[in-house]
Amino acid sequence: MTEPDKNVVVLDAKGLRALAHPVRVQLVDLLRKHGPSTATRLAERLGVNSGTASYHLRRLGAAGFVEEDLERGNARERWWRSVHRITRLSDEELAESEPEAVLAYMQSIAALYNLRTQQALNEMQTMPKEWRNALDLSSYALRLTPEEAARLRADLHEVIARYRRDEPGAPAPEGAARVSLITEVLPEPS
Repeated sequence: MTEPDKNVVVLDAKGLRALAHPVRVQLVDLLRKHGPSTATRLAERLGVNSGTASYHLRRLGAAGFVEEDLERGNARERWWRSVHRITRLSDEELAESEPEAVLAYMQSIAALYNLRTQQALNEMQTMPKEWRNALDLSSYALRLTPEEAARLRADLHEVIARYRRDEPGAPAPEGAARVSLITEVLPEPS
């Protein structure tokens, strides 16, 4: 039996409900990308007040997604860090038992992806030419069975796994930049 990866959290019903909020999804995303931070700094990045960020960080902490970084904190400032690098929603039964929470979580993820896309497009004029040429927004119309769609998803994950993960504080090669790759395998309404 293989050891579970401590950097991956597979959502259960409790975790799903805790994470099914746009601010919480964004907080976890920022902590994973940039490493430990305070509620005040996170609030500034999100455009919310620090009380809102603190509230959501405490809820995420109670659910096991973030924890206090005691090495950085002091009596005046609480630092938080992400506990896991990856979140997976892989329990098909959750869609049946918690449909509202699954929908809220997926909508929060979609909102985050849309925000990332808009931010990149807003900076397009000032991007170096090499990055403007690498930018891609593509849509492919495919006709797949559910089995083929699952195989396509697995193939994409295999290709992506060959590339370097983004770790806060880890050295990057010369010329490397953080890249957001979003894949969607979505059946279209008839």
